Amino acid sequence: MNDDVCGPVDATRPPRADGPPYAECVLCRKPTEYPESHKGITLCPVCEWQEAQRTACSG
Repeated sequence: MNDDVCGPVDATRPPRADGPPYAECVLCRKPTEYPESHKGITLCPVCEWQEAQRTACSG
């Protein structure tokens, strides 16, 4: 399967945190996998997956 059909992957993802404290998801406020010190939009794994589904190209 060719994953780059829709274009380049978003390279602006923050680095994963080694441990707590974790940043809060901007949508559901659950802990994310990103460090609390990261500035900008952070999403938990569930919201990140749902956002990817919403923005994926169709057909």
